[in-house]
Amino acid sequence: MKKEMKKDNTGMVTRQLLYMAILVSVTIGFVLGAAYTSFKLADESSAGRVQSNNGLVPQSSAPGSTAQNTKTNARIMELEKFLAQNPNDAAAWATLGHHFFDSSQFDKAIQAYEKSLALEPENPGVITDMGVMYRRSGQPEKAIEAFDRAVAVSPNFETALFNKGVVLMADLNDLAGALAAWEALVKINPDATTPNGEKVANIVDRMQQQK
Repeated sequence: MKKEMKKDNTGMVTRQLLYMAILVSVTIGFVLGAAYTSFKLADESSAGRVQSNNGLVPQSSAPGSTAQNTKTNARIMELEKFLAQNPNDAAAWATLGHHFFDSSQFDKAIQAYEKSLALEPENPGVITDMGVMYRRSGQPEKAIEAFDRAVAVSPNFETALFNKGVVLMADLNDLAGALAAWEALVKINPDATTPNGEKVANIVDRMQQQK
């Protein structure tokens, strides 16, 4: 009896260590890759957010610097002025949302994305970015709703599936749900990788072995 209990405890610890290692891997990527919808796919130069805006979002070599913050604030003011005269420009609302995204103004980013989506509701990149903002503003359930909406619009949108798994595992402790999301991702793209270069398929295999 004692041996069986010891064996069970060992298995539990092994699973916990595995999930902690996976969590560190994917959440580091989620945070560091946030400017590009948190996930860089294998053999892609950019991910959902940049694609959704046709490359209109500028990339800075020194994110978070004073110079960039000044530039971002100036660009936000410019866009707000433009949108006051052109409120039906979905791309401009999305770009404004991206700048709020980059400057960690979560609620304003969500509002801008919602206005963009009111005009162009089937943009999976913008929907996914809105989900990231919901997650970063402490609303993981709404983040999942956004990722599901992105997948409903574009079933092969890999970024949304990856981020859905991250939020389910990191924020909602739903390991089965995370595994299902990543299994769906691997089915679409067997070579999909996390931002640190690990294949998502390898993570799925390790999780399946510990079920």
